[in-house]
Amino acid sequence: MDAILRNEYTADWITIILFSSIFFMVLAKTAFYGRFLNYIILPFNNKYIFLYQKKDKPFNWFNIFFSIFQLLNFSLFLYFAHTIFFKVPDGQQLLTYGSILVSLLLFFTFKILLQLGNGFIFNSKKIISEIIFKKLSYLNYSGLVMLFANLLLNYVVKGSKTVVIIGLLMVFLINAIGWTTTLRNHQNFIANNFVYFILYLCALEIAPIIIVGNYLIDRNL
Repeated sequence: MDAILRNEYTADWITIILFSSIFFMVLAKTAFYGRFLNYIILPFNNKYIFLYQKKDKPFNWFNIFFSIFQLLNFSLFLYFAHTIFFKVPDGQQLLTYGSILVSLLLFFTFKILLQLGNGFIFNSKKIISEIIFKKLSYLNYSGLVMLFANLLLNYVVKGSKTVVIIGLLMVFLINAIGWTTTLRNHQNFIANNFVYFILYLCALEIAPIIIVGNYLIDRNL
């Protein structure tokens, strides 16, 4: 009986997280319908980037809504991955999710502040803002993939390593497209700050991927 109650409790808070994330996506769609239609085809068409990167700041309400959507789903996706490869003690599920959410929030905030700080130091705030806008747009878009994966992991194929692997690959692919677009559009700026770019790339882009990869390999993925 206790086990049933614990499972229902777990399902309840996960459902709340999922519906909360969907609420922010619907809010973004309702408030910015035309923009949402351009955004939804982002990986296949750069129209959204060309339309909004020049006239918009990185932190507008559309991006804020989608960033919340992405953070909720990214954290939940990592929580599912953690529970699949590690055993989470009973009663610690929500605490584990909260720890992941706070860690991601702090990490992404640190990255953005570091980028903005370097834009100020190198007198390139406009270019840095455009780069942040592009990367944030693709990262937030990958939240759609994570939402779909979370729905599968919670309601359809619980404990599926295959869903986790495919989800990670899709997220990597979407953000790789974003990186390719950014590199292509800002070649001169990157070339002029090549040393800084390599240091940033290794410390805040490649290192987290290696850490997660080693983490999964150590768990005999």
